[in-house]
Amino acid sequence: MRLLEERILKEGRAVSEDILRVDTFINHQVDPELMEKCARDFASHFKGMGITKVVTIESSGIAPALMTASEMGIPLVILKKQPSKALNDNLYQAMVTSFTKGTNYELTLSKDVISENDHVLLIDDFLANGEAATAAVRLLRMAHATVAGVGILIEKAFQPGREKLTDAGFEVYSLARIESMSKDNITFA
Repeated sequence: MRLLEERILKEGRAVSEDILRVDTFINHQVDPELMEKCARDFASHFKGMGITKVVTIESSGIAPALMTASEMGIPLVILKKQPSKALNDNLYQAMVTSFTKGTNYELTLSKDVISENDHVLLIDDFLANGEAATAAVRLLRMAHATVAGVGILIEKAFQPGREKLTDAGFEVYSLARIESMSKDNITFA
């Protein structure tokens, strides 16, 4: 999506070969107009696939996922990084290693919001090594839901995330694919 690529070049900042900061328009401050356009693109691409729910991982995936769910007229389910006191039983859980933060966390899904009748679209802000997305897929499989595809705002195409997901049989649709980065330099695939 050219619009997203332009914003990345204008406001994004490659901190290193692996880290891209997009805090001014995606994950700290959110541009709702941009998210609406991204959502329309996702909804158009995945139209007619019988999707019943959009799923994302808190927190940076919430804005594009919510807008996509709204565009598609279906519910949004947010996978939690920590169970709350209110969500402490009747859960599916999977361990994730965060590439960005270099930490592990337990991804949590309430059994009350996903069932074997759901055909899910997974939306997230970044795809790098694919750890978060594959953990989300594990949770959805525990619930016997099916995954229609994975929509990503920004894919780091030089990392193995897409390959992990496509090798597992999932369609990956990324709005911006970065081929390489270095400090203050971004090249799209």
